[in-house]
Amino acid sequence: MKEILFLDPQAEYNEEEEERKYYRRKRLGVVKNVLAASVGAMIVYSVYMGLLQMQLILHYDTTYREVKYSNLGLEDIDRKMLMGINVTPIVGLLYTPVLIRFLGTKWMMFLASGIYALFVSTNYWERYYTLVPSAVAIGATIVPFWTSLGNYITRMAQQYYEYVNYKQEHVQDQKKLPKGACHSYIIVFQSVFYIIFNLSFVFAEFPMSLFLNNDLQGKAHILDRVEKCGADVHGLIPGFNTTVLTKLPQSMLLIYVESVLMAFAFLSMIIFLVLCGPAYRPTEEIDLRSIGWGNIFQLPFKHLRDYRLRLLCPFFIYSGFEAMFAITGFSLSYGVCVLGLKRLWLLITVYGLSASVFSSLPLLLLRLPRWTCLAAGAVVHFVLLVALFAFSPKPKHEEFLHPLLAVAALWGLGSALNRTGVSILLGVLYAEEKERLDFVYTIYNWWQAIAIFIVYLCAHLPMRAKLSILLVTLLLACYCYWLMERRLAAKVKGYRYLEEDNSDESDSEKSEDEEGEEEDEERDGGEERQEEQEQEEVWGAESPGARRRGGEGQRRRRRQQEAEEEEEEEEEEGGEREEW
Repeated sequence: MKEILFLDPQAEYNEEEEERKYYRRKRLGVVKNVLAASVGAMIVYSVYMGLLQMQLILHYDTTYREVKYSNLGLEDIDRKMLMGINVTPIVGLLYTPVLIRFLGTKWMMFLASGIYALFVSTNYWERYYTLVPSAVAIGATIVPFWTSLGNYITRMAQQYYEYVNYKQEHVQDQKKLPKGACHSYIIVFQSVFYIIFNLSFVFAEFPMSLFLNNDLQGKAHILDRVEKCGADVHGLIPGFNTTVLTKLPQSMLLIYVESVLMAFAFLSMIIFLVLCGPAYRPTEEIDLRSIGWGNIFQLPFKHLRDYRLRLLCPFFIYSGFEAMFAITGFSLSYGVCVLGLKRLWLLITVYGLSASVFSSLPLLLLRLPRWTCLAAGAVVHFVLLVALFAFSPKPKHEEFLHPLLAVAALWGLGSALNRTGVSILLGVLYAEEKERLDFVYTIYNWWQAIAIFIVYLCAHLPMRAKLSILLVTLLLACYCYWLMERRLAAKVKGYRYLEEDNSDESDSEKSEDEEGEEEDEERDGGEERQEEQEQEEVWGAESPGARRRGGEGQRRRRRQQEAEEEEEEEEEEGGEREEW
């Protein structure tokens, strides 16, 4: 009796219910991975941008340089440091896929966050041999880090679909996902990522607003020789005063601030290491590496044969342009030039909050066509660019505060729609092709890095020239995107570039109908060959024709035999009539 009671709970075991609970935990794990990656990236860039902003302001002040470091040449070090950050990502296209295939997506994010933490640590000892190498390392990490993030979020959407539909046969057999199966999850996860990440612009202003802002000069002093602002400016802020500090910050206070930033940098590393799960199964990782290390170098260039990526390149470039314009061109030549340096944190904070809040708007793509997100962002930025052409406010005029804050908020709206829309579009176009995701996001972030480098080179151009470049790039991006959607609607296949039989574009640009006809012919040919083998087994040596021909050959032979029999019968009937 005791044994029966002991076995009763086991008799109530429900395998289907346990399986359902298991996959529910898996789905919660995917959500945890997305949130952890988003928070980790937000912390990394909050620390990086906050420290870089504070560092550049301190090093710009002549008194700080002379008193603290005398003849060290911090201003020259800053120029070389910015060059290392902006120039190094140009070669990222060559090594990013290799690093991701070798290290894996999760470990690439962890390593990149460690390099950002290294950059923070070098500020304890500001020298040429500490700041410049760490800046070069940051530049070399930008493309792999963002490629890993985009790949990771898209892969989490794929995993979530697999855990929701775990009973489906194609999921159990680990086959290619059906077209459009996980698109809704990509939209949700990418929106959540950018909602969290754009808060980095807000948190990056904490060191300046809480620590440095009280030591800054008023606008009357630092804008004393500034005569023009906005669209009339040549460069950034001509005539800006070289002394921006009322007093030098205490050395120990600087160390405390850098220590807090260092602690958050380590926190981001722990988040990536502990809370982010793997992006791929071990068997999938092996499959991804099976193409050979030599081919990995070639594949990014081969992927550029995809007309979808080629036509999206102007949008990739514009995405880099508009992000840099928001935090350099607009915030300095329009914001600081009019309101002074003490208001810089307010402009960036409004921009970051706006971008974060409006990153939820792409969730409407669950009900609207996918082009609406990019089109809406382009319209907002087009109107703002045209308005900024004619906007030339006077320096030291506080009444321009609210118009400038409104422009910052609207620019954040356009940035949210643009960047989130591009990431969602790439995920939607390549969601079913796991082996291509890292190459696709590498190309996207590489073009963004090229755009940031161009902005760095053109920093001293007139503002109207910068606005013209932005406007032309935006119009070209919209036209190319419209052309891409038109080709996709026409079912043009110009991206079967990894298949051996379709390695050149002229053969691969076919409609889906032609592709379907080829598949039908191949299937029919396979059925005929199978029928031929069956006929060989059945007829053996008694039918030599069956051994030589398949189903179509046999039907042809039968028709020939029937025709010959009919001719023989007609000849016999003719002979009988002649005899008669």
